[in-house]
Amino acid sequence: MAAAEQSRTAAETATQPTCWRRAARAAGECAGLPRPGERVAVTGCGTSWFMAQAYAALREAAGQGETDAFASSEFPAGRRYDRVVAITRSGTTTEVLSLLGALRGHAATVALTADPDTPVMTAADTVAVLDWADEESVVQTRFATTALAFLRAGLEAAGGWPGAAPAGVKTVAEAAVDAELAVTQPLPEAALAAAQWTFLGSGWTYGLAQEAALKMREAAGAWTEAYPAMEYRHGPIAIAAPGRAVWTLGRLPVGLAGDVAGAGAALVAESDTTTGAGALDPMADLVRVQRLAVAVAEARGLDPDRPRNLTRSVILAE
Repeated sequence: MAAAEQSRTAAETATQPTCWRRAARAAGECAGLPRPGERVAVTGCGTSWFMAQAYAALREAAGQGETDAFASSEFPAGRRYDRVVAITRSGTTTEVLSLLGALRGHAATVALTADPDTPVMTAADTVAVLDWADEESVVQTRFATTALAFLRAGLEAAGGWPGAAPAGVKTVAEAAVDAELAVTQPLPEAALAAAQWTFLGSGWTYGLAQEAALKMREAAGAWTEAYPAMEYRHGPIAIAAPGRAVWTLGRLPVGLAGDVAGAGAALVAESDTTTGAGALDPMADLVRVQRLAVAVAEARGLDPDRPRNLTRSVILAE
């Protein structure tokens, strides 16, 4: 790919503010989203699973009901839920379709997808089609965050947070403004120069940290890891060293900056994402990681649009 060309992944990443605003409007028209008080499970594979983790933690923090998140292949068959939310960009993922089939008649199901011409349209009771956020790239960027924005907007419509919102959480409209900054701000030099990256999150941002690490692995074949922020000192800090970066999505635990500095690693934390309006919403900060993944891939001579060993959807043989 010529240096002057922009990858499809980079172009799709830049459209996220517009996608999030449209998702917020669409959520108000969806009748199948979880209702306050329901016991809910959220499921998906890969990136969709990590978005499920983030939403589950946010919904519980909002006091709207017990919410679990599972990889579709690991869904507990004997556990009962009022509603199951499935996230599948392609609408063809084998594990998701199989799970929805098994749940029919046992729980209300709603699927979020980017493609209305796929089997998921009849596999779930309700389907929200976010086709404006679909992607040509194998690596997910805007569909994943748009699905999370859609679900976050559903929480807002159902009452939001009775008290203080979880750390870093803004409205979807405010997050979209932050995303406009995230697609234009210079990336941290220490992160661009690193040879290894560890992403940390707490509560709902742990799912985002998992997704950040996955983006770097998928697009750039990079050595990346992700942990709950308070768990980092319980072993993973052993790999911190000069030439390696620790990126926290959301609030930095007290004392962790000193520990990372003492190990010689570079820290990318909340103070690096501040603007006149304050720190970026962590979902917007994830956009910066998506951009980092593209930059590292291209620096390594890799094509971020077509990563090794990956396809748009995992469809398993019978």
